[in-house]
Amino acid sequence: MTASDATIGPAPGGPTGTSGAPLPGGEALTSSPQDVLRAASAENFTVSPLILPARQRQHLFAIYGFARLVDDIGDEASGDRLALLDTLEEDLERVWAGTPTLPVNRALVPTVRECGLDPEPFHRLVAANRQDQLVTRYDTFDDLLRYCTLSADPVGRMVLGIFGVDTPDRVALSDRVCTALQIVEHCQDVAEDFAAGRIYLPREDLASFGVREQDLARPSAGPAFQDLMAFQVRRARRILDEGTPLVGLVNGRLRLVLAGFVGGGRAALDAIVRARWDVLGGAPTAPKARIARYGMTVALASVTPSARRAARAARLGLPPLVTGGGTIAKPSGHGGGE
Repeated sequence: MTASDATIGPAPGGPTGTSGAPLPGGEALTSSPQDVLRAASAENFTVSPLILPARQRQHLFAIYGFARLVDDIGDEASGDRLALLDTLEEDLERVWAGTPTLPVNRALVPTVRECGLDPEPFHRLVAANRQDQLVTRYDTFDDLLRYCTLSADPVGRMVLGIFGVDTPDRVALSDRVCTALQIVEHCQDVAEDFAAGRIYLPREDLASFGVREQDLARPSAGPAFQDLMAFQVRRARRILDEGTPLVGLVNGRLRLVLAGFVGGGRAALDAIVRARWDVLGGAPTAPKARIARYGMTVALASVTPSARRAARAARLGLPPLVTGGGTIAKPSGHGGGE
């Protein structure tokens, strides 16, 4: 559901552009969707669309290829990344009015037209990566949530749009799931992000737990950092659970796909806990078998009476999103009681 939280199976065949991604400078813009997807490294979990009809698979690959390319440009392209993003966005506008020239944008045309997708989510993804070039720290969790509305939530909205189920209640739940998955990725990638000059852990949380920025450069976590990460995990889990009723509000194969995303997020959180909240030596990841088990558990639970009640309640409105310390008590002891 986020641009970089999941891979969705092997890239489809078809004509290719330049080989390999991310690519330096302007060459990244000429990458075909197939090249972008083939070069995407394994992320938190894999959701294979093989259970879906061929046309829906192609639509998913189109939006995921675009999202991956935007991320690759924002994170790794050489040269003027802001200029590259501007070029990509200018061409993106032609998907709705004209004829785009860049391969990834051309691949979007059938998807956008057949599914009636709005341009806003696509522009939000570009805005998120533009913001990454300008903002490297977030003072509060509310600030980070606003970033997630650009970087994470749009992909979930695109997926719901492809299946024609993007009703307001489902969109609200999808936003929770996507935001949670983005936070999970931030938790896993603390060391990688810090090496790239970015910190997605809010400054208010660092200060609250007595963690300094330079502590993020250590090879392993001390007790204060472990407590900080335990808090982040608890908060992400709460947000993910609040969005999980979405699985019960869709039917058929889409239910399995969304259960895979939610289950993958839970497996990733479990991996952080199993690592004793020490993410400084690298991103903890869950084995594929455990990811599949979590996803199947979510799918089976979505048809229980309690899940159906939760889905009906979610249609009536969601509770306020937890922010800052919020409704989650900060841990008083080492490890946060996980």
